[in-house]
Amino acid sequence: MQNTMLDRFFRYVKIDTQSQEGIEDKYPSTAKQKELLSLLVDELKALGLKDAEMDQYGYVMATLPSNLSPGDSKKVPVIGLIAHVDTSPEVSGANVKPIIHKDYQGDDLVLPGDPNQVLRIDENPALRNHIGHDIITSDGTTLLGADDKAGIAEIMTLLEYLRDHPEIKHGALRIGFTPDEEIGAGTKFFDVKKFAADYAYTVDGETVGEIENETFNAAAATFTVHGINVHPGYAKNKLVNAIKIVADIITDLKNDPSPETTEKREGYLHPYILEGGVEKASVKFLIRDFEQAGMKTKAEHLKQVREKISQQYSKAKIELEIKDSYQNMKVKLDEDPKVVDYALEAVSRAGIEPQLQLIRGGTDGARLCFMGLPTPNIFTGGHNFHGKLEWIAVQAMKEAVDTLIELVQIWVEKSLEN
Repeated sequence: MQNTMLDRFFRYVKIDTQSQEGIEDKYPSTAKQKELLSLLVDELKALGLKDAEMDQYGYVMATLPSNLSPGDSKKVPVIGLIAHVDTSPEVSGANVKPIIHKDYQGDDLVLPGDPNQVLRIDENPALRNHIGHDIITSDGTTLLGADDKAGIAEIMTLLEYLRDHPEIKHGALRIGFTPDEEIGAGTKFFDVKKFAADYAYTVDGETVGEIENETFNAAAATFTVHGINVHPGYAKNKLVNAIKIVADIITDLKNDPSPETTEKREGYLHPYILEGGVEKASVKFLIRDFEQAGMKTKAEHLKQVREKISQQYSKAKIELEIKDSYQNMKVKLDEDPKVVDYALEAVSRAGIEPQLQLIRGGTDGARLCFMGLPTPNIFTGGHNFHGKLEWIAVQAMKEAVDTLIELVQIWVEKSLEN
């Protein structure tokens, strides 16, 4: 199982599936994502999932039928397993060269494609949990793509294992592979009714043993400043520099909580895109908080800053637009806690210490929860996502598969008990 899983993973990461921000006129945002999605349709069919197909938006869906009796099959909920194919726009995913560092012994790993990229154990304490394991990285010139091609490989390995071990009883499984998750659009056209699962799991988490049932609430705020551009040689009392006004906005917020000063349940404001010129400039902020009250407070603070800066620059026009992105999925998962409880039990049955964690970010599952499909997140075993120092242990990936094997059996056992 481990060898076929690794073969799949290497095959997937070598396909460039990087998504792209700011593309409004097509979905997915990059056509190259469909290369992997099409490959997955073929591989799903080869595993016996005869209804595997890709729709017009690139979503791949397929069914592994129940191997229970017809009567028992009706009692077991349909479970979905979901992973995304795209990699982060922040770092290149082209020409990925995966490397296995066998029998890791706790040393710093210098990545050969760029010796400046060093995976240091002091900066990555999770490596200490993988002494003796086989660590996979890129060569240091790209990200690896374990986010979320590890999840894809783990789901596909599960399907292969279930095919080869019919003695393991499971209900119907719905498989979903999605594009554009990394740019927050993974569920934009996802048809929950067509997917037809009762509960689902995204296989898109990090550390071994972690089940994630909580995300940030998220919104995006955009300040757009309209200045007045005049020839600088004749600009006195006429020119209004939008760049300087945006700089003042950022400065006014410099003491607010930010990603680099927060952890755990602390929210933040994060300026992440700055663009423009003298006549027009803009800055975009991420708003994040685990509580709705915190989201409201941060939004009000941004409005106060807009009013303050507008008074200082009366000739400028300063606009502020705030758009909600997703909500904390815990609100919905707490309404039917067994979907999380069964995942924690599956981790334990796989011989791993289960950890219930929150995500300082988002997941497709957050939106799916509010679309009527309860969807917590299961670990893949990866670390340092979105960067050139991304890594994952082969053994961690196998533990993720082991957890999924236990999970499908637990749903059968619990459903037939009642």
